[in-house]
Amino acid sequence: MPLHIDIDHDQRLVRTTASGLIFLKDVLDYLDTVATRDVMAYAKLFDATRAEFSLSDDDMMVLGARVSAYAEMDPRGPIALIVASDTAEDLGRRYANLGGAARPLKIFRKIDDGWKWLQAEAKS
Repeated sequence: MPLHIDIDHDQRLVRTTASGLIFLKDVLDYLDTVATRDVMAYAKLFDATRAEFSLSDDDMMVLGARVSAYAEMDPRGPIALIVASDTAEDLGRRYANLGGAARPLKIFRKIDDGWKWLQAEAKS
């Protein structure tokens, strides 16, 4: 499976590791998992440093519609997106702007930086 999702209810954290080639269906399945397991309010650490995303402009439109639908499921926790390339960072920025999403999201190159930011967000 290209996305491994670990939910820690004690820490209120969803830690996801993406590896290999990731398609729209993988991202939609991830979003559905977060929604159906009632962890939208949890902090999310999404490590995409070993992943490559295959998402067309049409895929991003579909993703935007799904994010918009989930936007009404407040509260939503902060997301630290960890990437390894400029291309992945650009895609992450596009994702951050989808569907008028009003939740904290930052993109990092180092997982430790993302983790520290999530911890600071939890205290605020």
